[in-house]
Amino acid sequence: MSALPRKKAWASYMTNSPTLIVMVGLPARGKTYMSKKLTRYLNWIGVPTKVFNLGVYRREAVQSYKSYEFFRHDNEEAMKIRKHCALVALEDVKSYLLEEGGQIAVFDATNTTRERRDLILDFAKENAFKVFFVESVCDDPEVIASNIWEVKLSSPDYPERNRDHVMEDFLKRIECYKVTYQQLDPDDYDKDLSFIKVINVGQRFLVNTVQDYIQSKIVYYLMNIHVQPRTIYLCRHGESEHNLHGRIGGDAGLSSRGKQFAQVLNEFLEEQQIVDLKVWTSQLKRTIQTAEALRVPYEQWKILNEIDAGVCEEMTYEEIQDKYPDDFALRDQDKYHYRYPGGESYQDLVQRLEPVIMELERQENVLVISHQAVMRCLLAYFLDKSADELPYLKCPLHSVIKLTPVAYGCKVETIHLNVEAVNTHRDKPPDKMMKNHFPVMMRRNSFTPLASPDSVKRPRLYSVGSKPLSPLASLHLSETADRAPLQQPQVHNNMAANKNELM
Repeated sequence: MSALPRKKAWASYMTNSPTLIVMVGLPARGKTYMSKKLTRYLNWIGVPTKVFNLGVYRREAVQSYKSYEFFRHDNEEAMKIRKHCALVALEDVKSYLLEEGGQIAVFDATNTTRERRDLILDFAKENAFKVFFVESVCDDPEVIASNIWEVKLSSPDYPERNRDHVMEDFLKRIECYKVTYQQLDPDDYDKDLSFIKVINVGQRFLVNTVQDYIQSKIVYYLMNIHVQPRTIYLCRHGESEHNLHGRIGGDAGLSSRGKQFAQVLNEFLEEQQIVDLKVWTSQLKRTIQTAEALRVPYEQWKILNEIDAGVCEEMTYEEIQDKYPDDFALRDQDKYHYRYPGGESYQDLVQRLEPVIMELERQENVLVISHQAVMRCLLAYFLDKSADELPYLKCPLHSVIKLTPVAYGCKVETIHLNVEAVNTHRDKPPDKMMKNHFPVMMRRNSFTPLASPDSVKRPRLYSVGSKPLSPLASLHLSETADRAPLQQPQVHNNMAANKNELM
């Protein structure tokens, strides 16, 4: 029996072969931090990505870590174990990229010798994988010590959590690697390889031979992240008049309770005493009115506008169900990929919001006053939520979500500001109910009628399993996908149009 063709995410067409990202650098240089963060970003934009951390394989092979002696280059038995772990990890990489639908694998290890990197390059060549190296170079003792305190103290290698012992042993482990460390050489030995050197946590960068679009996105992302302490606050606008009447879209102003929330939000921010807080809004009336109550400068971003509901703008869900029953059912089948006729899908919205994520990564303390669908997309990025989870994240009115980036993720705190508001959240329908009551149909694009599952799909952005129909179609769709809306934020005296909370 022939195997079924595996499905690909639309973003897999950014590259024409799977990519192996290989981390390089001494311990405590932030490699795992970058690996996890980069993987979270790539998955969020729709590129299936997974981290393979060699430390996990080593701990499975060696149940109890004793000391830095294990990492000495002249410890022959340990060197055999470490090489075996690397080979096992690479086999898992191969399975993920060739059999499990993965598009990018991140090999998170020190990979400090040319011998090890050449082994990886040979493996990639055998399997037709592209390779992109990410080397982290840091000689700042304060950064290294901070990384050890923040991350290594909680490592499974040190269950006793003795701070002095951890620091002493880990510094000796680093010295073991220094003996054989060979940095990537852009002038001679490694001049033909594709890589980026991140020097002293982003003070400087060296980029060499970028091969394709996805590698350029990786470079751009890594050049925008930083490790400075900061807090990101996300909230929706105050309750709007359309919220009160259950209408989606439009550009309604705040209700009386929405205005009350804006005042309470101002009091909350004053109590927080946030240093150099930046405030961003959409260009829609309800976010602008909310920000006005704060009596601080703010920036308007058109790309923070709510998801476009197309022909369903300013309708209630009851009206949509009555006038467009098939669309109403379709959206519950696959809320992330469903596109409103003449409007947007959550997938479209994620692509639209990518510049906001890049700018948030560059900033320090920021408050983003936006909308339900927009807030869900931003929250999904920071909390590493899947496309299935994203459209159902709870983002209630009159609450603030406080995000504090930590070593390998984000600490999240939801603060309810005790101003009543309508509940605009719709839970995900049970799978059983969807199968029993909803017809299985697909929409070819925003403007065509519904189609049966076996017809050709020609979406504005590639949906799961769809491929370009011809070189001309491929070019047209690539140009559409590549034109990310890079509008600059506008000053707060501009007013604009359209959209309310879409559940």
